[in-house]
Amino acid sequence: MHIYYCRLFSFIILLPFFSQAQDFNQQSASEIKLALQKLNNTGSVLYIAAHPDDENTRLLAYLAKERKVRTGYLSITRGDGGQNLLGTEQAELLGVIRTQELLAARKVDGAEQFFTRAIDFGFSKTSEESLRLWGKEQTLSDVVWVIRNFKPDVIITRFPEDARAGHGQHSASAILANEAFLAAADPKRFPEQLAYVKPWQAKRVIWNTFNFNAANNTTSDDQLKINVGLYNPLLGKSYGEIAAQSRTNHKSQGFGTASQRGDLIEYFTHISGSKAETDLFDGVDLSWKRFKYGKEISDLLIKTDIEFNETAPYESVGNLLKVKQLLEKTDTNAKLKDVEALIVACTGIWIEINTPEPRYALGDSIPVRLQAIARVPQDFKYKITLSEVLSKQNNLQLQPNKFISVSGKILFPNQEVSQPYWLQQNHKIGSYIVPNQMDIGDPENQASLSGIFTIKIGNDAITFRQPLVYKFTDQVRGEVYQPLAIAPPVTATLSGDAYIFSNSHKNIEVELQSFRDNVSGTVQLQVPDGWKVSPQSIPFSLAKKGSLDTKEFTLTPGGTITNGNLLVNVKVNDRIYTQSIKEINYDHIPAQTLFPKATARLEKLDLKTSGRRIAYIAGAGDLIAESLKQIGYDVTLLSSQQVINTNLSNFDAIITGVRLYNVDPQIKAVQSKLFEYIYKGGVMLSQYNVNNPLQVQNIGPFPFSLSRDRVVDEEAKVTFLAPTHRILNYPNKITEKDFEGWVQERGLYFIANADQAYLPILSFNDTGETPNNGSLLVAEYGKGKFVYTSLAFFRQLPAGVPGAYRLFVNLISK
Repeated sequence: MHIYYCRLFSFIILLPFFSQAQDFNQQSASEIKLALQKLNNTGSVLYIAAHPDDENTRLLAYLAKERKVRTGYLSITRGDGGQNLLGTEQAELLGVIRTQELLAARKVDGAEQFFTRAIDFGFSKTSEESLRLWGKEQTLSDVVWVIRNFKPDVIITRFPEDARAGHGQHSASAILANEAFLAAADPKRFPEQLAYVKPWQAKRVIWNTFNFNAANNTTSDDQLKINVGLYNPLLGKSYGEIAAQSRTNHKSQGFGTASQRGDLIEYFTHISGSKAETDLFDGVDLSWKRFKYGKEISDLLIKTDIEFNETAPYESVGNLLKVKQLLEKTDTNAKLKDVEALIVACTGIWIEINTPEPRYALGDSIPVRLQAIARVPQDFKYKITLSEVLSKQNNLQLQPNKFISVSGKILFPNQEVSQPYWLQQNHKIGSYIVPNQMDIGDPENQASLSGIFTIKIGNDAITFRQPLVYKFTDQVRGEVYQPLAIAPPVTATLSGDAYIFSNSHKNIEVELQSFRDNVSGTVQLQVPDGWKVSPQSIPFSLAKKGSLDTKEFTLTPGGTITNGNLLVNVKVNDRIYTQSIKEINYDHIPAQTLFPKATARLEKLDLKTSGRRIAYIAGAGDLIAESLKQIGYDVTLLSSQQVINTNLSNFDAIITGVRLYNVDPQIKAVQSKLFEYIYKGGVMLSQYNVNNPLQVQNIGPFPFSLSRDRVVDEEAKVTFLAPTHRILNYPNKITEKDFEGWVQERGLYFIANADQAYLPILSFNDTGETPNNGSLLVAEYGKGKFVYTSLAFFRQLPAGVPGAYRLFVNLISK
């Protein structure tokens, strides 16, 4: 699925409460004190790895909050190719979730977040493959761009450049970091960037080595070592505790982490540049000496830190205003923003601009409400005034501790539909297309609409941007913030990303949703040549904003074209809209609303089915059940708890969802009943699980273990080990053609050490590797059949891969 977007923002680094956070994060006195101390440190460090979750949150927290250097994490990808323990989102949508999880993690550990255009296309066994699919030169240019903007003194990689990294994308991230270290300083490399930035030479590249397990230990006592397990009394936490809170935000990957306390040693190996002998920042001047007016700035910051009154932070405003005035004469933009943010924090200013609804249609006027307060005493010596562009407020005086709220309306006729900037255009397998250089590196869009605030404190002005947000009160969660979305007047949403035609026709439902009152028009389906749609066009009229209506078309394949794409066109006032709506709602991240193209894949295939009634026990989340319903199966969704009280003999087959045996502790209570169902003549298909943790010792009726082996080449040649077996011949004759057009991978976490009762059916291998027989095994048990497969059906069926459907039907047939 390919998604499209509206416009986005330039490379500006701000403190968290001046960022894309959904609320105005007021700092406590201890946090202000820590930020004040951090101002007197001019160092910076950029950590580089491949994916969300690769970052060392313990080290990031230590660097940002103990060493007090500006700290960034550059994740080469957004984790688009992984698995999702929370729901059914895959690919681009999973990348959206993991982007937000990284931003949530950075709010905890204090680092900043960046990305390149590269896509996580799934597990890779070589850096050569990763760099080829990403486009090495383009991805290198993105890393150079981030370095030239961020200006790190030290670059740290998580992985080595060789196979010890354990993943081709891991090692590729280290290769890119090392090459970018030199390229960023060379004005001949990527000279088009120099219209916006200057070359930058970091001091060194250093590898943060690891001890992931006994078999993968790259640490040694003769390396540079740092104890990052210190305790920060200002925060009331150790960096091990902060790191656990940060990493636990990676919830889609199931990375809830226990806190660590006490000494924790990190190890480092020199890679490039000047070698660090005793400290990461050997030879780096972390003071203000390297900047104009540095001594004056440093002296003022030291004085402010010494005199800081935690019960009266506003007393520091005078000194900070003087620092601001000096910084305005230098080119240290990031520190200027930090000082301005601290001034606002010391005055206790809270500002927000919100709307009464979460979504508005293109061109509509939008009601806005500006709310603000300055929590300073009556005798505060500076006058505070506020101006804001959207609400058209000028010189609004903030009286000490007096809450103000003003309302108005705005109209932006040229506003575009909200959409993540990296999903603007159709993309190839390895990288997104981002036309605007200034968007590259940014973790997310600037808000669709933002308030531009100017605060005058005395004679000094501070200008910053805050997103226009929707705020509501939930009875359970309390006050909740949600990004404002700009929508088309009507969206048209299909029920899936692919439609499979195993007979002459199919009814296609289109759900229309209105985003303004009194919208009318027509909806049509655009289909491949030769395919027939009835009716050709359907009129609609939606009276109220938020109204839903479902229109049904009959689609019949025809001609010689057996596959293609369906696109929904909605015509309103002589303009065609082609967007659907996709909402991503999880409590740990801000709600995300996307408007992808209303399109789906169409496939007409030769498919025979056997049996009808299927029980599906869901695991970590997949769309297999929905896919089976498309081809005529009657699917009953069961929880493991429901299995206990269900007569399983009514089902022709039972299927367990992906990673069920990892995520459902109740499954152990029903395993014996499932085996009894098989023994009495049932068919049970179990889909892939990872090897740790497992809720039961034996997933199948006979023992086997799970490896970490996988075949990542989706075009890897298949060998039929048991070509005459019924599973390859009934009800569909499976041939090599059925393995054409697969997406991302063949399979993952293959079976190993299987009991002799299991018969391997297929064999695959990646180039240069020995054949692996662990992707599909079948065993007769009593009168029934147990099938375990590590093939990635959870990707293939929702993507509409014809051969995957034919094979899957065979697996669940008696």
